[in-house]
Amino acid sequence: MKTRRIASLSVTLCLTAAALLLLSPGVRAAEKKKLLFFTRSAGYEHSVVKVKDGQPCYAETIMRPICEKNGWDLTVTKDGSVFTPENIAKYDAFMFYTTGDLTSPNAKDGSKPMSQEGKDALLQAIHDGKGWIGFHCASDTFHSHSDRYELDPVEKRDPYINVIGGEFIIHGAQQATTLTVEDQKFPGCEKLGASFELKDEWYSLKDFADNLHVILLLETKDMKGKMYERPAYPGTWARMEGKGRVFYTNMGHREDVWTSEQFQSVVVGGIKWITREVDADVTPNISAVAPGANTMPPKGK
Repeated sequence: MKTRRIASLSVTLCLTAAALLLLSPGVRAAEKKKLLFFTRSAGYEHSVVKVKDGQPCYAETIMRPICEKNGWDLTVTKDGSVFTPENIAKYDAFMFYTTGDLTSPNAKDGSKPMSQEGKDALLQAIHDGKGWIGFHCASDTFHSHSDRYELDPVEKRDPYINVIGGEFIIHGAQQATTLTVEDQKFPGCEKLGASFELKDEWYSLKDFADNLHVILLLETKDMKGKMYERPAYPGTWARMEGKGRVFYTNMGHREDVWTSEQFQSVVVGGIKWITREVDADVTPNISAVAPGANTMPPKGK
């Protein structure tokens, strides 16, 4: 009888402890991946990140329910001063929808700049294992200083460009084009099929990193504009930066793209990968699937 009472007490204590763990908000919060969504515009300010009358920007209204559904803790800011080593350490991954030199005090949205020390700390944190995802104009940020139609050797590129893995040149008129799904096994791409069509503002890009794992290839043969007179080139990719996971997608200018099933699926898969919720084979494939990626387009529109 005594043994039975001890066993019963042990079960009760275990159940009580389990219940306390489930009820404790501190424990639940600790399990959530923390994401910092940075939307500062030191160059052109896109409509999807424009704050009006103190209300959340459009991109935030789309991302917040997605993050809640996936159990991610989302912080959205335009304040570059948050990038200190102490604050950076609080987050698992960083999401960028930005333009221009983020260390410049002259921002179109009136926000505070990132310090050079803050930029260096962020890039080091990514190299050491933090995750990073860039949307659309994240490649139109921290430009290298050469002519935009020139390919830059790695040592002359801005360190930020070396992390992201590609740089904006120019864009043409918004138009629909075909995106070939080069990795249908990458998280979020399983149901996209071999290809799909999407209308957006497509950036012509350069200075692709050698270790890009191309996920979506931007087909150019039917596109209008000199900036697209070039072979197909990467539009969405993943790469390793030291121990860190980096993901970028060219998509995201138009508001209806943010609500599209394809875009959301790709973004959710990318976030799961950079936060290490899932793994994926990101063996570099750029030389195989986009051998003409670094062919520069002719100047002009």
